Amino acid sequence: MQNVVQNPATRTSAENAAHAPALFGPGEEAPQPSPRAAEIDFVAIQRSPEFKTLRSRFRRFAFPMTLLFILWYLVYVVLAAYAHDFMSKKVYGEINVAIVLGVLQFVSTALITIAYLRFARRRLDPQIETVRQQAGVQ
Repeated sequence: MQNVVQNPATRTSAENAAHAPALFGPGEEAPQPSPRAAEIDFVAIQRSPEFKTLRSRFRRFAFPMTLLFILWYLVYVVLAAYAHDFMSKKVYGEINVAIVLGVLQFVSTALITIAYLRFARRRLDPQIETVRQQAGVQ
């Protein structure tokens, strides 16, 4: 007998389920959304001034920090590509400027992560709690 593969767009939902990868073991059912989720007015939450404040606070941190890191990374790449003499200068023993700047990429990533965690704890988390309370979400 030959297996015929159907176009996924023409399959019924039962056929799609038969071809879907197993996400749950035998006897386990997929989690169902909470009945309360249907009661929450997500559009009203999104339009609320508290949510707009939350989104604005996040963007004021995330966008400049992302831009700063991308510029810092591009400076490193451009220096590596075009400033061979500068990047190959020895700093200490066999360690050159390129290695120091490369390690500083990792250090700056960790510092940005720490800064975001502190920012989120002080500025975002209280606002998130306000939005949740107004929405009636625990």
